[in-house]
Formats: sequence, structure tokens, C-alpha cells
Amino acid sequence: MVNLDPALLGAVRQAATDAAGGGVEFYVNSGWRSPAYQEQLLREAVSKYGSEEEASRWVATPETSEHVSGDAVDIGHHDAAAWLSEHGAEYGLCQIYRNEPWHYELRPEAIDHGCPAMYADPTHDPRMQQ
Repeated sequence: MVNLDPALLGAVRQAATDAAGGGVEFYVNSGWRSPAYQEQLLREAVSKYGSEEEASRWVATPETSEHVSGDAVDIGHHDAAAWLSEHGAEYGLCQIYRNEPWHYELRPEAIDHGCPAMYADPTHDPRMQQ
């Protein structure tokens, strides 16, 4: 949980506390990542998926990753991600990509207006086009 944006960390902690009251336990599978680790994940994805184009559907570059900037968390297990999918907007926590039900970012406006529409995957996110 080191190097996460303080507001994101606070929202995750509050959501986790409230979810625990209903018997759901959060696990932060990934939070902040160093640029070197993000690059390693990208290389592994290229190897796994066979091309940079396909890998980019799952792993961002160190320059575009919200994990590297401390602005994203990956939540596990399935029940926690499902709970957050249903209740996350109440905390400003939104799933950003349809293909990544574990990936959440802070969108404070979601508390009043709901989460924005999800991108199909990171290749549709304008922030990834840098």
C-alpha cells in the first residue's frame, strides 16, 4: 500500500472496512508499482500474448500505468471485486476496464454521479495513447 495516492488509499480502506462488516475480505493484489516492475510485467505479457499489441490489452507501459503513478489498485478475491463492483461508486472507486474486474481507480465524482462508462480494455483508454 506504499506510494498510493492518499485519497485512493483512504477510499480503499473505508470500502474494505464496510465490506468486512458483511463478511467480505479485501486483498490488494497490486497497488503501486515501480517503473522497472511495470516494464517486467509488460515484457511477460508480450511473451504470454505473443505481441505488444495484444499485451497492451492487459498491461500498460511504465509511462502510462496508473499503478506506477500510485493511482490504481487491483482487488482480489472474486467476492471482494464483486462487492466493489456493486458498491464502489459510494466510495469513488470505479472499475475502469471491462476486461479487468479487479482494477479500480479513484473517481471522486462517482460518489454523486456514479462511475463513468468502462473502457473495453486499456487500448480504448485515451490515457494509454501517450
